[in-house]
Amino acid sequence: MLTSQRKQHILSALQRDGNIVAKSLSEALGLSEDTIRRDLREMAAEGLLQRVHGGALPLAPAGADFASRQQLASDEKVLIGRAAARLVRPGQVVFIDGGTTAVQMARHLPRTLQATVVTHSPSVAVELAAHTQLEVVLIGGRLFKHSVVAVGAAAMAAIARIHADTYFMGVTGVHAEAGLTTGDLEEAEIKRALMASAAETVVLASSEKLGVASAWVINPVTAATTLLVSPEAPAKALAPLRKAGLTILRSDHGG
Repeated sequence: MLTSQRKQHILSALQRDGNIVAKSLSEALGLSEDTIRRDLREMAAEGLLQRVHGGALPLAPAGADFASRQQLASDEKVLIGRAAARLVRPGQVVFIDGGTTAVQMARHLPRTLQATVVTHSPSVAVELAAHTQLEVVLIGGRLFKHSVVAVGAAAMAAIARIHADTYFMGVTGVHAEAGLTTGDLEEAEIKRALMASAAETVVLASSEKLGVASAWVINPVTAATTLLVSPEAPAKALAPLRKAGLTILRSDHGG
């Protein structure tokens, strides 16, 4: 089998099964495990998959810059954002993450809501500027321009001094084994700190985030309280997450 044929076979198997085990694949193809591992290394370097111990997982979609993602906010993200906004109760202190789904959540918070939103996302804070009943606390630090969020030691220190009711978290990957992942080391550290400072964590995940992985692990999926997905989220992708013990909540199509 040619290298190109092997790689196509690997991609097909990833799409079909959701993971690759190097030893099993080498046995199935009658090839050495070293050959399969070399293929996986090369494919990871080409941005085709995410290597993990013993094999590979589908790679979380490569992130466009924030402005591009904001313009392309999918219907799924609108539905998830609206459903997340409905989970905030009067008097609560909540963390809202950065990202396009988080912006959608901010847009759908009622203007009459009396609560406190803490965010390290200037974009989320600006969305909430006209909410006269809402207290908005903006966490500062070094601006990570890709996601337009504050990161670094100053942000970590501020987060550690807050006890929130709920953290509404964005991720690039949700996988039963690989966990909750994101594409940047410092973002992963901030998200982990936010989880530690909140009583509950609700993960906001559109369908392309399910069953895939990025390089930087935030926490196991079981560290989250709830996974909020859209009605379009495929049952096949949700089944292993539910089996792992994650509570799954589907948003609805309603207005």
